[in-house]
Amino acid sequence: MKIKILPILLITLLFSNCKTDKNKVEPINIETATEQNNKPSSDIENSNLYEASNIKITPIEHASLVLEYNNTSIYIDPVGDAERYTPFSSPNFILITDIHGDHLDTKTLEAINTTNTIIIGPEAVKEKLPESLKANFNVFFNGLNESFSIGEFTMGVEAIPMYNLREEALKFHTKGRGNGYILTLNNQRIYISGDTEDIPEMRNLDNIDIALVCMNLPYTMPVENAADAVLAFQPKIVLPYHYRGTEGLSDVANFKTIINNKNKAIEVVQLNWYK
Repeated sequence: MKIKILPILLITLLFSNCKTDKNKVEPINIETATEQNNKPSSDIENSNLYEASNIKITPIEHASLVLEYNNTSIYIDPVGDAERYTPFSSPNFILITDIHGDHLDTKTLEAINTTNTIIIGPEAVKEKLPESLKANFNVFFNGLNESFSIGEFTMGVEAIPMYNLREEALKFHTKGRGNGYILTLNNQRIYISGDTEDIPEMRNLDNIDIALVCMNLPYTMPVENAADAVLAFQPKIVLPYHYRGTEGLSDVANFKTIINNKNKAIEVVQLNWYK
């Protein structure tokens, strides 16, 4: 008799739990969950790391990031609390794009161990650095293209113009003051836009494997312009970054939609830049 009561009780409990309830947790779709777990890392939204061709790209915040390859660390526009950089080895290179506080922070630079660091940036950045940071500073102007070697490691660095086009934004970034960069690592060409609009120099880029493209108003460009520029130079992979403006975060989901509606071959990877 007891053996028959148990299944009856279980059935009763199951039916009672299935009653409509606005607070009820919906069951997990096992097929959907499995597909999500099997997605490649580049498809997962808001990841804290992107890796391709043994190059790791870690977002720090907004315009700041760290690239790692072959036991070499490259800091891009390191700003904010220096503790953010403690998970990484001391930088072999630091690249700075412009003089604004979201790109240049002398307190952060002084707190980081830069004893053996090659620092690269425009003349306007050097002018704002303390003497202690100028010894290893390499001035790069728009169009300069050089290679740097550390042991067996070699990195190419090309300075790309970054500036505003819209009349109301010309005051923010004048042509020639700041640098975007193309880094060549492990035969991969990585474009870092810095603060810019969809300038001809961006639209005419060739053979870009990974592009980090800004989009925030009023300082750089609208999402639509950023997407149109990407469609023009067609990088294999694009990472939207630097997308916080005065009105909050730009619509990077729309950026991806615009691009993939016209060119599905361009992979748009969304990392978590604002933790």
